[in-house]
Amino acid sequence: MVVVRASGHLLDHQREYPQWEPIEADLRYWLSELNVGGVILLGGNAVEVAQRTKQLRSWSSQPLLIAADIEEGVGQRFNGATWFPPPMVLAEIAKEDEFKAICYAMQMGMITAQEALAIGINWLLAPVVDVNNNPDNPVINIRAFADTPEMVSKLTRAFIKGAQSLPVLATAKHFPGHGDTSADSHLELPIIEHELERLKRIELAPFVSAISGKVASIMTAHLLIPALDQVYPATISQTIIKQQLRESLGYQGLIVTDALIMGGISNFCLADELAVKAIEAGVDMLLMPEDPELAINAIYNALQSGRLDPEDVSDSLERIAYAKSKLVPPEQEDLSTSLYKRDYQGLCHIILEKSMQVSLPTPLINRAGENVIVVDDLLNCPYLNRNSPSILVPRSFGYALKLRAQSDIALTGSMILQIFIRGNPFRGSAGLTTQNKETYLKLIQNQSLQAVIIYGSPYVAQWFKSELPRDIPFIFSYGQNDLAQAMACEKLFTKVNPSESYKNDFTD
Repeated sequence: MVVVRASGHLLDHQREYPQWEPIEADLRYWLSELNVGGVILLGGNAVEVAQRTKQLRSWSSQPLLIAADIEEGVGQRFNGATWFPPPMVLAEIAKEDEFKAICYAMQMGMITAQEALAIGINWLLAPVVDVNNNPDNPVINIRAFADTPEMVSKLTRAFIKGAQSLPVLATAKHFPGHGDTSADSHLELPIIEHELERLKRIELAPFVSAISGKVASIMTAHLLIPALDQVYPATISQTIIKQQLRESLGYQGLIVTDALIMGGISNFCLADELAVKAIEAGVDMLLMPEDPELAINAIYNALQSGRLDPEDVSDSLERIAYAKSKLVPPEQEDLSTSLYKRDYQGLCHIILEKSMQVSLPTPLINRAGENVIVVDDLLNCPYLNRNSPSILVPRSFGYALKLRAQSDIALTGSMILQIFIRGNPFRGSAGLTTQNKETYLKLIQNQSLQAVIIYGSPYVAQWFKSELPRDIPFIFSYGQNDLAQAMACEKLFTKVNPSESYKNDFTD
C-alpha cells in the first residue's frame, strides 16, 4: 500500500534529490523486505531508466507498480523520449477544430503509454483533470487541459482512452479539483471556498467523465474544501474520499494520495498519523510517505488496535492486485527493442504549429542587438543549453546572449526578448510579478524591444499582447523545448529554413 520515491539514475551519487530519494541499500530493503507496492521515478535518460526498472523489479518481492509524473510525455521527465507541449495547448487547437484536438489528446495518451512501457513504466500519473479557471494558479496552470469542465472532460477522457488502450494505468488528478487555487499545495494548504453546487458543476465534472471512461486510478488533492469537509484536507477526509468518490460517484478503481511529503499535507499532522488518516479516509496507496517503514508500522498498529477496519484494508489490497493484473508481466516486456516505433516529433510539430500565435507586421531580418532570455530559475532550465535554438539562431544573426532570472531583469539596450515562464510546482507564484511588468513596460516605452517571444504561459502572452505596440513582432508558443524554440525562431528570422524533418511522420 506504499509507493516510494527513487532516482531514475542507477548510482547513488547521481541522485538529484537526496532528501527524497533513498540510497540503494535502503531502496533494496524497502522493496525486498518491506514489500512496498510501487516506485515513482524521476531523473535519468530513457535508456538508463529502462535498466533501472529492471533493477527495481529484480529487488522486489512482488510485481511492482512503477510510476512517473509524465503529463507531457515520457520526455518531460526522462531525456531522449518524446516531450509534448503542455496539455493546455490542446484547448487552443480546439477553438478552431475540436475534433482534431480530441484526436491529438488520444494520440498523446497512446504515445506516452507506449514509450513508458518501453522503459518499464506501467503507471502514468496523468492526466491532470483539474479545470484551470484561475490564471494565478501557481501549480496547475497549463498542466490542465483547459479552463472549462466541458473541454477538460472531452480531452482528458480521450487521453485516458489512448493511454489505457495499452497495458498501463492512467491517473485522473487531483481529486476533487485543484484548478481554482492561488496557493501551491507543495508549499501550503490551499482552500477552495465554493459551494457544493458549483463544485459539482465545475470541479467534479471532469472526474465524473474520467470515471465513466474507466480510468484506472485517481489521485487525491491536498486541499481544504469547507463545503465538503470543514476540518480535514481531501487526502485524509472520509467525507470526500469514501462518501463523495466511492459512494456518490461510484468509483471502484485505485485511489492514491498525492505525495505525502508536500507541505500542504505534511504540516497538518505527524507522518505516522498522516498515513493512518489517509487509509482511514479510504485511499488505497500512499505516495511518498516521509518514512515508508514508519507508515507501514503505523498502519499495522492501527489494524491491531481496531482503529482501521481489516475489511477496508483487504479491499484496498484487492484493488491493488486487480490493477497489477491488468499490466503486462515483466517477463513479457521486451525492453531490448527500440524505444520508438516511429518518430513522434511530427505530432509535436503539428500541435505546436496549430497553437502558435504569430504577429509579424515587420519581419525581423539581421538587426543586431541583444538576445535577452528570461527564465524562472537559472539553476533549473531543462529546456536550455548552449546549443538551444533560442540561443544559436539569434547568435547567427549577430545577437549577443543575455540570460536573466525573473528576479533580476534590469534590462537596457535594443533587444529581442525571449521569456520562458509557466506555472510549476514549488514556485509559489505564476506569471509576472508587478515588478516584472513595470520593467517590461519601461522597455516598451523606451522602444527597446525589437521582438518578443513567449514560451509556456498563455497568461503571460496575453499580458504582453495587451501592452505591446502592434508593429513589434510577437510570437507565443506553449512549448519550451528545442522544437518549440526552433519553430519560433524560424518564424522570427525569415532567412532560417524550416526543419522539414519534423514533419515526416504525421500529416494534418
